[in-house]
Amino acid sequence: MSSLTNFLLSAFVARSLGAAEFGAFSLAYVTYGLGINASRGLAVEPLLIRFSHTGLPAWRRACAGAAGTAVLVGVAGGLIGIVAGALIGGTTGKAFLALGLTLPGLLLQDSWRYAFFAASKGYHAFLNDTVWALIQIPALILLKQTGHADVFWFVLAWGGAASVGAVLGAFQARVLPSLRQSLHWLSRHRDLGPRYLVENTGGNAVDSLRSYSVTHILGLSAVGLIQAAGVLMGPFKIIYYGISLITIPEAARLLRRSQRLLTLFCLATSIGLTLMALAWGVLLLVALPHGLGHLMLGGMWQATYPLVLPTMLSVMATCAGTGAGIGLHALGAARRSMRNALRTAVIIVAGAVAGALVWGTAGSVYLAAAAAWIGVVIAWWQLRQALREHALNPPADDYVVEISVGEQSDTVSS
Repeated sequence: MSSLTNFLLSAFVARSLGAAEFGAFSLAYVTYGLGINASRGLAVEPLLIRFSHTGLPAWRRACAGAAGTAVLVGVAGGLIGIVAGALIGGTTGKAFLALGLTLPGLLLQDSWRYAFFAASKGYHAFLNDTVWALIQIPALILLKQTGHADVFWFVLAWGGAASVGAVLGAFQARVLPSLRQSLHWLSRHRDLGPRYLVENTGGNAVDSLRSYSVTHILGLSAVGLIQAAGVLMGPFKIIYYGISLITIPEAARLLRRSQRLLTLFCLATSIGLTLMALAWGVLLLVALPHGLGHLMLGGMWQATYPLVLPTMLSVMATCAGTGAGIGLHALGAARRSMRNALRTAVIIVAGAVAGALVWGTAGSVYLAAAAAWIGVVIAWWQLRQALREHALNPPADDYVVEISVGEQSDTVSS
C-alpha cells in the first residue's frame, strides 16, 4: 500500500507536470529517500534486529525511542530542506520547501510501518498506509481541478497525508514518540545505528548523487526521464518493498535456528525477486508501445522507452543483492554491511557520471546498471565472510536478557 501510494504520486506528477517539473520533483523525492534511509539506519534497523517477536512491553519501550529518533531526524532534515529551498529558488526550490515542511511526518509514519511488522502486526501498517492513500489521492485530484497543479502543492499534499498517518500510528501503537528517549536509543544502539546510517545514506547517495550530477550535466529533463523509467518499474517495486518489510525479522528468526536456514532464505529471496523483476521488465518492453506507456506516463513514455531495458537490469541487480543484505543485517554485521553499501555506491555513481558525460542519458543508466551488478558480487562475498565470522564467534545476545528482565518487571508492576 505504501509503495502503491508513492507510485501513484510519481505517475500523477509525471502526467500532470511534464519532464522538467517532474525532474524537480525527482530531486526532492530522492532527497526524501536520503532522509528516510537515515531514519531507518538510526531508528528502524536496530528495532527490527533486536525487537522483532519480543513481548509487547519491551516493544513499546523500544518504539518510543525509535519513533522519537525518526522525528529528530525528520526535524533536522526538514530544516535543511527549507534552507535549501530558499537558497535554490525556482521550481526545484519549491519542491524542497514543501519537502522540508512535511519531512518529520513522513519519517515518523515510515517508522510506525516497520515497528508494526517487527511486532507481527502488519495489519496496522496496512491500515495506516491505506489512510495515507485515501487522503493523498483526493487531495492531488482536488489540487489539479482547482488550478494548483504545481510541484509545491503536490509534494505538500503527499507529505501532509503521510503526517496524518504518523499521528494515527501513535494511536495504533499506543505509544508517543519520545525525543528524550531517542537520546538513550541512539546511545544504546550506537554499535548498529551509526553504521546503518552510513550504509543506508551511502546506498541512497547513489540516487541522490546520480540525480544531482545528471542534472548538472544533462539538465532537469534528463533526470525526469530517468525517474520516469523508475516509475514504470513501480508496480514491481510494490511487491519488492512489501516483501522487504518482513524479510529482516524472518531472517533474524531463522538465524536463531541455524545458519543454513538463513543462507537458503537469503538465496531464495534474491532468486525469486530477480526473476520477478525480469518478468515485469519484459512485460513493459512488450506492452508499453501498445498503450501501457501512454496510460502510465502520458506523452513522456516515448522518450522514456529506451531507458526501460537498462533500468530493468539495474533493478534486477538490486534484487540479486537483496538476499546478501538481509543476511548481513540478520547477523548484525553492521560494519561489513556498511562497507558493502559504500563501495557499491561509489561504483554506481562513477558509472552513471561517466555514462552521462560520454553517452548521455541512456549511457548513464546502462553504466550504472553494469556497476550495480559488480556490487552484487561484493555483497555476497561480504555475506560469506560474515557467516564464517559468526560461526567462529557467535555473539552473546545480551539484548534478549535485557528484554526478558524488562518484561518481568512490567509483569510485577502490573
